[in-house]
Amino acid sequence: MHFRNPELLWLLLLVPVMILYFLKVKRYRRPQMRISSTEAFRHYRPSWKQRLINLPIVLRILAVAFMVVALARPQSSSKASNVKTEGISIVIALDISSSMLAEDFRPNRIEAAKKVALDFIDGRPNDLIGLVIFSGQSFTQCPLTSDHSVLRNLLKDIKSGMLKDGTAIGEGLATAVSRLKDASTKSKVVVVITDGVNNAGSIPPMTAGEIASTFGVRVYSIGVGTRGMAPYPTKTLFGIQYQNMEVQIDEELLTKVAEITDGRYFRAVNNKRLEAIFNEIDKLEKSKIEITEFKRYTEEYLPFAFLACMLLLLELTLRYTWLRSIP
Repeated sequence: MHFRNPELLWLLLLVPVMILYFLKVKRYRRPQMRISSTEAFRHYRPSWKQRLINLPIVLRILAVAFMVVALARPQSSSKASNVKTEGISIVIALDISSSMLAEDFRPNRIEAAKKVALDFIDGRPNDLIGLVIFSGQSFTQCPLTSDHSVLRNLLKDIKSGMLKDGTAIGEGLATAVSRLKDASTKSKVVVVITDGVNNAGSIPPMTAGEIASTFGVRVYSIGVGTRGMAPYPTKTLFGIQYQNMEVQIDEELLTKVAEITDGRYFRAVNNKRLEAIFNEIDKLEKSKIEITEFKRYTEEYLPFAFLACMLLLLELTLRYTWLRSIP
């Protein structure tokens, strides 16, 4: 509830003024009588009429307060809104080659990428999101869908070794673009996550980038891997052994692919940086939400005005009947 004329509420300051005036007048008009002893009044108990002698002035003060509130025009409002959302179609293309098992990320590159991708999906409830995996070849793990619970489950099931080993960045990107080219949304985005150099597949990455540009698909490429050497687990007769392997990411190629589609290339060297990159992409690709609000106001002054009139009428009735006083 709010007031249409809230400035009139300042008139409520009349209430303490009326109380002070009444106390002063009552004290001035109080009759005085000198007696030698009050012993005769020791057991005296005032009647109800005497106890309520000040009721008319209390009623008048309350009537004034309610009248001021009524003049301020209290109003209640109800609000409704129409929400129109314009989502974005996004395909995450994730490299699952054996090199993604390197543990320069915790617990390893592929699990770190899956974690931030899950958080990214949770933050975009209005978008159509799909998932493509690639290594030596590419595969659509999940087509574009608004059912993010299914997408999350399919993403969690991903592991290295599901496809022939290698790094076919061009085929992974081309497969992602094929899933987006017929999407009805105005914005179409591919997020490519890889840690290597294109060494497999029949489609060069630059060709895939040109195809993406033709269909209006923007590409954000992310190179994951520390700089220098990274520990890589290998199976031996004596269990898992670690050996340091040089990190090789074709950053120049990934940058060119992103730039010809009006996208960007990012380098993630640890978990924290990878999370920051996804947060940045999330801010760059915001869904458009149009909200139209409607408000309806209802006047609520009548109950206050009615109470003020009733209290004033009751005050006048009592003052000139049962609680009538003689000057």
